[in-house]
Amino acid sequence: MRYKEISDEVKTLANGRDVSLICVSKYHTEEEIMQIYNMGQRDFGENKVQDLLKKEEDLPKDIKWHLLGHLQTNKVKHIIGKTVLIHSLDSLHLAAEIQKHSENAGVITNCLVQVNSTGIEDRYGVPYDSLSSFIDEVEKNMPNIRLCGMMGMAPKDENPTPYFEKLHEAFLNSKLSGGILSMGMSADFKEAIACGSTMVRIGRIIFE
Repeated sequence: MRYKEISDEVKTLANGRDVSLICVSKYHTEEEIMQIYNMGQRDFGENKVQDLLKKEEDLPKDIKWHLLGHLQTNKVKHIIGKTVLIHSLDSLHLAAEIQKHSENAGVITNCLVQVNSTGIEDRYGVPYDSLSSFIDEVEKNMPNIRLCGMMGMAPKDENPTPYFEKLHEAFLNSKLSGGILSMGMSADFKEAIACGSTMVRIGRIIFE
């Protein structure tokens, strides 16, 4: 386990800024998660709804669960009220479903707008040129969704810095600029923090 080492490195790279570390626990057992939990970590992220629900049921109730992966509309009803933050709000269709089930449950659901920061057409996320209208639509018509910021990724096997810089610029120029900017994973969290990330999602290297 390299949790302490990675956690300390994130703090050093942040250089006084508030950068949150989400421990990505997909593929890892509840016993492994508890090892990290016992070191003081409370924010954990899962990619799949069914995995998050199982771990949320079995593990300590003070864990803050983040849903990181693509959320299918038919799974929304199961996840409402179970997360501190959904990182992958990527369409108005999904937003409408989250709004409906959040209203029915009487809760406000915290979400990040997933941006298609790679520019690849078949990738999930809101395109840059639609961000402003997307945010306006959700804030105007979906009162049970709280937009807390943005999330994006850089393509694998490319220099991530230009992608992170572009996303950071879009974030600063948006209504959400005072919130969370979630970018950076095991392979590129250093570049992400240098480009202004306020939340990194790290799994593989923590559990090594």
